[in-house]
Amino acid sequence: MIGIQEIVVTALFIAALVYVGRIIYRSFQAKSACGTNCKCSVDFSDVELKREN
Repeated sequence: MIGIQEIVVTALFIAALVYVGRIIYRSFQAKSACGTNCKCSVDFSDVELKREN
């Protein structure tokens, strides 16, 4: 029979695995130069777009 202690220990172990897995997953994500809400100071006004007909 499974007791409450085994359930708590198993839940904590799974939570720890998820936490470590998330840290590892985020370490492999691409890091952008700008944050999500910043505005880069790049001027694109002189850039011409090529259009294909």
